[in-house]
Order: sequence, then structure tokens, then C-alpha cells
Amino acid sequence: MHELTARQAEILAFIREHLASEGRPPTRPELARAFDLTSTNGVQKHLMALAAKGAIELIPNAARGIRLLQEAGLPLVGRVAAGSPVLAIENVLGRYPVDPSMFNPRADYLLQVRGLSMRDEGILDGDWLAVHRTSEARNGQLVVARLGNDVTVKRLKVRGTKAELIPANPDFQTLHLDLTRDSLEIEGIGVGVIRNLTAAVAPPARKVHRL
Repeated sequence: MHELTARQAEILAFIREHLASEGRPPTRPELARAFDLTSTNGVQKHLMALAAKGAIELIPNAARGIRLLQEAGLPLVGRVAAGSPVLAIENVLGRYPVDPSMFNPRADYLLQVRGLSMRDEGILDGDWLAVHRTSEARNGQLVVARLGNDVTVKRLKVRGTKAELIPANPDFQTLHLDLTRDSLEIEGIGVGVIRNLTAAVAPPARKVHRL
């Protein structure tokens, strides 16, 4: 991809964030409002420049006809800002050369693990959890779960309106939830672990464990 201007980079970042939070690209009017542009003509010029530089593909005759072209590797998510989508720009530390098809189902992103609550399953502080993005999970699966503003990695157990998020370390307590009043959102399921043998945000010496 050719080098972008500062404004083009801002628009591309907005498109990525909109996709992460809304699950669809923004419209031209939405982009115009976001960047205080008086008409969609200015937006279209920026989009055409991004397309020419290989950052996006424009789909004719579609209100949301913007497609991000595949970038190499997977995004690495660090600490998730309170209330923000997991893949929001401010949470992504970078992209790393990890093949999504190494995992089944395919991984969509890497989550940097913090703490030792899943220690006894071999998931340690600083490891990278490969995550398949989904809002549904079965009992016993390792999930990335959102509880209000917090995101955590635990084993899921659901019985009727009761749910448990179970750690793999006796030093941590199981989280008990009543789904009639407590908020629980599944952000994805863990499909593998990459043991990070180097610094926390450096490309890891890969030791991959598939879940």
C-alpha cells in the first residue's frame, strides 16, 4: 500500500473503527459529518485516493460500498479502553505476521493476555490469545467476555438464566452472573495461544498452542 496523507490515514482509521463498532462501513454522509466536510464530493475524492493507493476497494452503486483490502497478519489488541469495541483503533497495538488459517475456526485478532487467571490452562501474562470473533459460545468454551466496561478471558458455563465465568487458577474466584439483570456479551472464543517469549509488544518467538 502506498504512503497515505495524514487526512487519508484519519479517514482509513475511521472506516476501520466504524466496521469494528457497527459491523458495516460508514456512508459518505457519515464520513462527511465526522470530518466536517461540507459535501460528499470531498469524501469521494479521499475515498478514490485511498482506493488508488490500495487501501480500500470501492463497490459501485452501494451506499456503504467500501471494502477494506486484506492486510497481512492479525491485529494485536492490548488493554481494552472502557466501553470501547475490542477492535477500536485505540486498542490495537499493531499487526503481526500470524496466519489466521492456523486456527480452527479462523482467528480474527490476537488479544494480549493480562494476569494469571487462566494460568493452569497454560495461558500466562503477556501471551497472545488467538480469538475467533463471534457473539455466541457453547458451554466449556474459552471466551472473551465483556462485563459492562470490562473484558475478561474465562471458561463459560450457562444454565438457564445463570452463567459462570470460570478461571483456571484457584487464586481467582468464579464470576457468577444472573442473566436477567447482569450484562454479559461474548466478544469471541479463544482458538489458540501464542507464547510470547519476548517483550510484551514485540513479535513473539512463536510457540503456538491450538485450543
